[in-house]
Amino acid sequence: QVQLEESGGRLVQAGGSLSLSCKASGRMDGLFAMGWFRQAPGKEREFVAAVNWKFESTYYTDSVAGRFTISRDKSRNTMALRMNGLKPDDTAVYTCAAMFARIPPPPRYWRESRRWDYWGQGTQVTVSS
Repeated sequence: QVQLEESGGRLVQAGGSLSLSCKASGRMDGLFAMGWFRQAPGKEREFVAAVNWKFESTYYTDSVAGRFTISRDKSRNTMALRMNGLKPDDTAVYTCAAMFARIPPPPRYWRESRRWDYWGQGTQVTVSS
């Protein structure tokens, strides 16, 4: 079992910056990737970004590319999401996820929630206009 705990969500003004963190604990053997998803009120959960745990290659959805930066610290089993240039449309509950896969899917499939094995509880990010 793996536990994921997010932190860092809060109210921020448009144009501002915010960093989220996700701490993983439990059995980490075989961890392949970690990622962030978000869900705004009345909308479906959407993929935000992900990082390959071993090689630290990163992937972003188009709407955040160039504004958000995902990173990971293997020594601390943590993942971070630095968000710059925040917009009201970024308002959502941000949830971190972990993928353990014997045969990892190609990155183009990582935006599918069903590919991820463990989920945190989420942290609220609210961007005011």
